[in-house]
Amino acid sequence: MQITATPVAAREGSKDRFLSELASGHTGVVGDVISGKAFRARAFALGFTPGEPVTVIQNPPTGPMIVLVRGARVALGRGEAMKISVSRPTF
Repeated sequence: MQITATPVAAREGSKDRFLSELASGHTGVVGDVISGKAFRARAFALGFTPGEPVTVIQNPPTGPMIVLVRGARVALGRGEAMKISVSRPTF
């Protein structure tokens, strides 16, 4: 039996996205960190807590992205950014 994850963005009518999907200059609100205990603890320590606004500074097609959270610039690998769900009022 193969288990596949359905991206949050794929839910019909959902305004949730992964952080990696936001374009440069866009702001979202952290919804959840969908990961194991270790990365979840690291993300929370970096300021990615539910309800916290996060602004994308740079999101190149490949490589790490840079975001602004709690007044600090944080570089995240694409895989890490795909584990943080965010929502915005309008997309």
